[in-house]
Amino acid sequence: SLPGMKERTILMDGFSKTHAMTGWRLGYGIMNTELASHFTRLATNSVSCTATFAQMAGLEGLEGSQKELQEMVREFKIRRDIMVDGLNGIEGIYCKKPGGAFYVFPNITEACRKLKLKDSNEFQRYLLYEAGVAVLARTCFGSRNQEEDQEYIRLSYASSRENIRKGIQRIKEAVEK
Repeated sequence: SLPGMKERTILMDGFSKTHAMTGWRLGYGIMNTELASHFTRLATNSVSCTATFAQMAGLEGLEGSQKELQEMVREFKIRRDIMVDGLNGIEGIYCKKPGGAFYVFPNITEACRKLKLKDSNEFQRYLLYEAGVAVLARTCFGSRNQEEDQEYIRLSYASSRENIRKGIQRIKEAVEK
């Protein structure tokens, strides 16, 4: 909606995320024609020649019935809400509702203080050994900004509702000891 953005915007995505086709190694880019020719030249020798059946499946994902995709989105929203509500019910953990993907990135700063853990790396190890729950520390996603003083972890809700509830309960028990 900003003037000139259409010409300057590059969208790169993959069917792993948009159509649950993990492992198919099928992606795409949307950009202006001039940039597309440069991208094609770069990609030709490294990521081209996707198998025909994968291309046909991707095309069906784009042009075929969207019923299954809509059902998948609905289910992920339910799982997201279970996880966000569950995390927000744990003392010292605050989680905003994400708008995309299937990850949450809750603030665990108060939980770290309560447990006398230095940072998200220690919290990650603590949950693995005390609760049997694997999460990723904030630092797995790049260096901190100088002014950054909060601790975060990432969790995925690409699991069953039952597993999400079990994981949240284990985290709650470990944090509220």
